[in-house]
Amino acid sequence: MDVPKVQSKPLAQNRKASHDYTIEDTVEAGIVLQGTEIKSIRRGSANLKDAYARVYNGEMYVYNMHIAPYEEGNRFNHEPLRNRKLLLKRKEIDKLLGVTKEKGYALIPLKLYIKHGYCKVLIGVAKGKRDYDKRHALKEKEAKRDVERAMKQRY
Repeated sequence: MDVPKVQSKPLAQNRKASHDYTIEDTVEAGIVLQGTEIKSIRRGSANLKDAYARVYNGEMYVYNMHIAPYEEGNRFNHEPLRNRKLLLKRKEIDKLLGVTKEKGYALIPLKLYIKHGYCKVLIGVAKGKRDYDKRHALKEKEAKRDVERAMKQRY
């Protein structure tokens, strides 16, 4: 059996996460999907904007991840905002649970992609930024852009 190549391009990405949070660590997790969900994800109809992960009864779930219904799915279609179980090892779940017990930390899905034929989610251990942190990050980004622009004009 041929194993498909790794798909490097994310099918869904949470762009707002790096603006609202400081990402300190990442963990790759598998995700349990229903039949039409993977077809919809492969089309690029997934949204991670307001999604977050949480440990419930010793298992990790992702909440508020929107996967649009598959048009050709008829009555076997899935519910768009259902909670989806993440596949992680017990040690990883316990480690992430310990981190999230600290004040200000959250588990945020960053990317959704296909790897070796399986759908994976990149979960980030994130700490919320304050408004002044966001302003500081924007100033740094703007300064870096100005330096690059000046270097480009010089050469």
